[in-house]
Amino acid sequence: MIQRIQTIYLLLATLLSGGSIFLFNLWVNNEGIKFFVMDAFNTSNTLLIVMAVLFFLSAVLTFVAVFQFKKRQLQFVIGRLAILTNFILLGILVYFSQNLSGEINVSEKGIGLLIPILTIVLVVMANKAIKKDEELVKSVDRLR
Repeated sequence: MIQRIQTIYLLLATLLSGGSIFLFNLWVNNEGIKFFVMDAFNTSNTLLIVMAVLFFLSAVLTFVAVFQFKKRQLQFVIGRLAILTNFILLGILVYFSQNLSGEINVSEKGIGLLIPILTIVLVVMANKAIKKDEELVKSVDRLR
């Protein structure tokens, strides 16, 4: 059912990874130019483009998981995929924020770097609620 607590967690994760990328910058370079996720599509760097695609994939996965409430196991698996996607995304963001190989001169890190961490926390909380619901359904089935 859509009114469950895991739906709220998944919708918050969707808004965070899909909506807040337009509001919060990832970093500010030495010239003072803010770098947003959408700016990655204007670069020739493949890893930056993969990063932007992973942000949208994370948002799509969590949004799809919202509507899988009748199939709790599938909802749980989609949540795990979203967590894995955000861990990969976090690795890419850490790579670029550490200014490796001199490709990007990051002078100031933005709050957008925390988006994958917060999304992971929300999806983990949703998966815990999904697991709790599944155990409740199994316990009721045993009584019949």
